[in-house]
Amino acid sequence: MGNCQAVEAASLVMQHPNGKAKKIYAPILAKQIMEVNPRYHVALLLTTTLYSSPAATTGKHTYGGSGSPLRITKIKLLKPNDSLLLGHVYRLVTYQEVIRGLVAKKQAKMKQTSPDLEFIRKTETDKVDKEIETPRRSSVSSRWQPSLRSISEVGVGG
Repeated sequence: MGNCQAVEAASLVMQHPNGKAKKIYAPILAKQIMEVNPRYHVALLLTTTLYSSPAATTGKHTYGGSGSPLRITKIKLLKPNDSLLLGHVYRLVTYQEVIRGLVAKKQAKMKQTSPDLEFIRKTETDKVDKEIETPRRSSVSSRWQPSLRSISEVGVGG
């Protein structure tokens, strides 16, 4: 009876998009899984976190009206030559899911730096506006010429 846990640790779990989980009892390369499942990438399941709001506990509907907690799963995409290790959980993800995740990550990164970028954009816009308002000299007279003012000699006695 105690050997059941040893067997569980000596396998890896591959979660398919349709919800089925397949146990594999030997180490395998990610590209072997990708060859069997075309148009899918293999990802290591790192963490799954459930977030619930106070409204969900009081019975009010949140998160799109379902009232269920929000599930956030962190994954790490694997390269085709990476080895899948025993005792870990892996998931098949589609190319569209990968692109969606990358776009969301990029947008989150842009939001973090947006106050700085907004200041830079504003100063750049101001510079462009000033350049448009002040006409530039033509490039025909590119040589520097001194500008001499006349000095009046009124009041000089002699």
